[in-house]
Amino acid sequence: MQAFSRTNRILNDKKSQGNIVCFRNLKAATDEAIALFSNKDAKETVLLEPYEDYVKQFNEATLELLKIAPTVKSVDALPDENAELAFATAFRELMRIKNVLTSFADFDEADLALEPQKFEDYKSKYLDLHDKVKKQPESDKASVLEDIDFELTLLHRDEINVAYILNLLVSLNKLPPEEAKKRQKEIIDLVAGEIQLRSKRQLIEQFIEDNLPKLKPNEDVIGAFESYWSNHKQAAFKKLCEDENIVPEKFVKVLQTYEFQNRLPRDGEIVEALSFKPKILERKSILERISDKIQDFIDTFVEGMGGV
Repeated sequence: MQAFSRTNRILNDKKSQGNIVCFRNLKAATDEAIALFSNKDAKETVLLEPYEDYVKQFNEATLELLKIAPTVKSVDALPDENAELAFATAFRELMRIKNVLTSFADFDEADLALEPQKFEDYKSKYLDLHDKVKKQPESDKASVLEDIDFELTLLHRDEINVAYILNLLVSLNKLPPEEAKKRQKEIIDLVAGEIQLRSKRQLIEQFIEDNLPKLKPNEDVIGAFESYWSNHKQAAFKKLCEDENIVPEKFVKVLQTYEFQNRLPRDGEIVEALSFKPKILERKSILERISDKIQDFIDTFVEGMGGV
């Protein structure tokens, strides 16, 4: 049991269970040990059900999702927030089950009723809904979507970052025009479906659509992107400093603190970076607004760059 505990590491929702491969018939002894160290019914919660059970659950959950939104486009036509809540809840359940399924060595996308691309398309709509809730202005009438936990950790994949996308673009630039156009859409869809790339989506799409076609087959795609990205980063940096009266040199220190300590600036650090002293009554709203803008800047230009 101690060996199982050492190897069966979990990581919040992102990896909620582990996979132990045993080459001896130890099931009866394992069940007995679980009962000894917990209780006789503990194996029902400690151990997962067979792979086939979760495939069945996923496929049943897919049917429930399709009742709410039969097609990906129909998500945009949901009549009200209650319908949007039903969609978000149904897709979240799909994510939870798929998270369990992918931990099985037997996992095969072909066993699922929802094909991978459709899952990714629905996921993009799910993230659109999350963004809508996040950006929704405060109002007298509370939204029914405000309290839903979108559980975005289930969607986070470290290997899909800007560097990964750039590698795809390098290969894209060498393809014949027709095939390149098809692959271009696939890459844009990939960006739309990755939570850590959402804040970068508009800039990446703009580069793909406007800048990439101008490059010759053997031209340096990565160099062109780095120059493009640097220009937009500098422009965003300058605009944020001008709009919020932030001293540029002090904003640089704020960003360095984030990179070295992996934490957002505290209220006192934001005040210190300003070229003026906020009035007491305005302080809270000003700091919240600036904090949100700094978070957006970091999400767009710092996080997920993968060495770019």
